[in-house]
Amino acid sequence: MASIPDNCHDLFEKKTFAHVATLTAEGLPHVTPVWIDYDEADDRLLINTERGRQKERNVRNNPGVGVSMTDPDDPYRFLSVIGEVEAVTTDGARDHIDELARRYQGVDEYQPTIQTERVILRIRPDRVL
Repeated sequence: MASIPDNCHDLFEKKTFAHVATLTAEGLPHVTPVWIDYDEADDRLLINTERGRQKERNVRNNPGVGVSMTDPDDPYRFLSVIGEVEAVTTDGARDHIDELARRYQGVDEYQPTIQTERVILRIRPDRVL
């Protein structure tokens, strides 16, 4: 298992957009931009999504993912992670999406209206570039 380097932790304090790659049931790549967070205590990347979205369905079948992000202040500085979704959880997901909305949008509460329920994809980094 790899770890997120200390000199990259600041990427999770900025409005850094990440792209997460998952595999469809047919084995085709699906890549989507996401808000990204990091649980430093557990060394896990966190992606908050809505239950039933394509990426959430994909990781139920194949938990392997790729995540890349570029520093919004320096496009030549990046972090790339290959890992596995260890858990898909609703625990704290609603509060977490509001936290992300504060960072990314400067609002107190996430919009639009949630159609199903929010889930957090907890990603274990196996390889880090």
